[in-house]
Amino acid sequence: MDMKKRIHLELRNRTPSDVREFVLDNCRSNEGKIEGLTAEFVNLEFLSLLNVGLISVSNLPKLGKLKKLELSDNIISGGLDVLAEKLPNLKHLNLSGNKLKDISMLEPLKKLDSLKSLELFNCEVTNLNDYRESVFKLLPQLTYLDEYDVEDRAASDSDGVDDDEDEEGEEEDFEEDDDDEGVEGEEKDEVSGDEEEEDLGIDGEVEDEEDEDEEGMSLSYFLSQAHVRNSC
Repeated sequence: MDMKKRIHLELRNRTPSDVREFVLDNCRSNEGKIEGLTAEFVNLEFLSLLNVGLISVSNLPKLGKLKKLELSDNIISGGLDVLAEKLPNLKHLNLSGNKLKDISMLEPLKKLDSLKSLELFNCEVTNLNDYRESVFKLLPQLTYLDEYDVEDRAASDSDGVDDDEDEEGEEEDFEEDDDDEGVEGEEKDEVSGDEEEEDLGIDGEVEDEEDEDEEGMSLSYFLSQAHVRNSC
């Protein structure tokens, strides 16, 4: 299926402005170029174009909110200056499996001030001596190259695009836990109160029975003394 038809299919009666994530993997590009994707996708934050036969990204529209772009397994060998021009807020870029042979091909990425993560797995450039040191020097804004930072520490799951959403979810869970604890505390208080009332009731009954026993013993003693006197 060609890219234009795939985009129409993936929209599913939505308008382009409704789309935040778009996965167009394994469709066919138009002579190695992007086709059918327009600047109407104003809220797009994630775009995946894996294995679509791209030679160039020159037809990429302006996508001001795009944060993550997947371009793995294509035939891109240059022209990355378009990314800095069209994607000013890009944070994560995956160019693995493309025809990037030299560090100089990455120079246009210097203009991507927000870029934090770059992946170049299976590109020839990774075979160069001092590859990692050279890329970090060229792109000082990077935090992770091929999923590791400059000190070879692995990227954590919390460094994804949806950090804000995850944090909001955690806050909601914490509030729900607090509410549950409050309800449990109230239930425990009610149970304790009921138990105390039952204990008081039992104690009262025992005391009444003891008073009645004492009165019965006093009456018996009085009658026995009277009988003794009469006998005398």
